[in-house]
Amino acid sequence: MQPGYPQQQPPQIDNNMTMSIVAIFLFWPLAIPAIINASKVNPLLQQGDYAGAQAAAAESKKWSKLALIIGIIAWVISIVCCIALGVGGMMTGRNSTY
Repeated sequence: MQPGYPQQQPPQIDNNMTMSIVAIFLFWPLAIPAIINASKVNPLLQQGDYAGAQAAAAESKKWSKLALIIGIIAWVISIVCCIALGVGGMMTGRNSTY
């Protein structure tokens, strides 16, 4: 390092941990690899492996997005089914007055 020049900061890479934690509530089987990859980003940055940290962050983002998409679709389908069954039950229901 030459005198008079400030030390350069390493690039910050978002580890996507927040998105991975949110994804675990929607579809946990795919959120687990997302959390594992997100937890690898900071140690790789500290070691100076920027390419490895970028790859781990990309994997974390991929698994998180997939878990979020599948989880949201599953929630929407279950809500639609519950509403459809409720409406169907009301339409075919019998009066309980005798």
